[in-house]
Amino acid sequence: MKRASACVTLVALVLAGCEVGPDYVTPDMAVPRKYSDLPMTAASAPISVPSASQADLSAWWTQFHDAELDSLIARAMAANLDLLTAASRVREARQQEIEAGAAALPKVDASAFAAHLHSNAGLESVLGGPPSGEGFDTKLYSLGFDATWEVDIFGGVRRSVEAAHDTREAALWDMRDGEVTLTAEIAADYLTLRALQAQIALLQDEAKRQTDTLVFIRARRRAGFVTELDVNQQVALEESTVAQIPLLEAQAGAVEHAIAVLMAEPPDAVVAELERSAARPVVPKTIPVGLPSVLLLRRPDVREAERKLASATANIGVAVSDLYPKFDLLGGVSLASTHLSSLFTSNALAEGGAGSITWPIFEGGQIRANIHAKTDEADQAYFAYKKTILTALQDVEDSLLRYEKDQPRLLALERAATSARSSSDIAYQQYRVGLTPYVNVLTAQANDLSAEVQLEQGREALTTDLVSLYKALGGGWSMPDPKLGPPPDRTKG
Repeated sequence: MKRASACVTLVALVLAGCEVGPDYVTPDMAVPRKYSDLPMTAASAPISVPSASQADLSAWWTQFHDAELDSLIARAMAANLDLLTAASRVREARQQEIEAGAAALPKVDASAFAAHLHSNAGLESVLGGPPSGEGFDTKLYSLGFDATWEVDIFGGVRRSVEAAHDTREAALWDMRDGEVTLTAEIAADYLTLRALQAQIALLQDEAKRQTDTLVFIRARRRAGFVTELDVNQQVALEESTVAQIPLLEAQAGAVEHAIAVLMAEPPDAVVAELERSAARPVVPKTIPVGLPSVLLLRRPDVREAERKLASATANIGVAVSDLYPKFDLLGGVSLASTHLSSLFTSNALAEGGAGSITWPIFEGGQIRANIHAKTDEADQAYFAYKKTILTALQDVEDSLLRYEKDQPRLLALERAATSARSSSDIAYQQYRVGLTPYVNVLTAQANDLSAEVQLEQGREALTTDLVSLYKALGGGWSMPDPKLGPPPDRTKG
């Protein structure tokens, strides 16, 4: 028996380096040398120019120099429920990796047994023989250890551990992709809120100006210089302006609620905080876009897809290992005695060992079908990885294009707003001295308000483009993982 065990152990040592299935190699994906919309110049992007330089984008939102935005994102990163869920998945994957690795280690069990048997009829009667008339009293004590070990000669367990490790890393990158999405969503909502508040303030100011104009027109109507038509037209314009405010206020409230929920707070938790006025966020002069090759390392979703491909490749090896024999070693040591005082003596010692080989001969094609299925899963993971890269490149190209084109549009809107404001002032002054009919004032005021609203929307579009660009570049995550500590205390609210 010892010789057989030694032979099996020797074979295990010789073949320990064997691992069935393909060895994973990260695919070499071809990407462009640069983005098509780079380099940009001040002519094409006159406000903010993206460059091919590389920078740390882990906290890109700080470039807006908005303390409130910084605070919102910091609190959301610590409490967001989706991120906490993703962190829990990472911890779960870590435990599954430990579980997979445990299959390569021997399994040892301990057992203990104690019995007391007493009979007045005698042992012969208990055993089925004629009674002797003599009773008996006996005790038995036993203590043992059993060990089993499946020798991973062909690397099936090692491939399983490899797959679990890659799955855990994919879960980690999924969590970091959640950080990218969260920071972009908070920033986009916050910038949208500030734009809505700016439009509300604009309409309120315009409504006040139109009220002052209405007072003047009514005075002229009482003096007989104009008809009631001018008064009615001004009232209609003022009420139309006022009617737009509640709609924007409702939209702003919905955005405030969305931000609060992203922070794992009740919907109205940050309403008072966000209703405080704040300056418009500053757009940085230069955006460090980097190169497409860097994108493959910076985008968490690309890294996640690559790790899933690695895990799927390792699972092929796990399936292939089922074609080969399984080697098991068994051993046991026990102590048994009828007296507790002699239990731990050499006379009470018993030991044994065995080795077994199990080799599938006929499985009805089940093993090979599983291998083919795992191979197809790896192919699907490869296609998903390639698509993720192409989508990431598209995201950056689209964001760069929008950011470039929205800048001259914003400057045109600024010029249009300036001209519309001047036209409105001129028309009103001419009306006051009787040089133009009131319909010209109405038209000029309507054009002025429309131009101002479009200007605010243009500013919002540019900052939203910038947020989309940072998200497309994979900014918003960092290496430390504070959320991966112990699970939260569910006894707290």
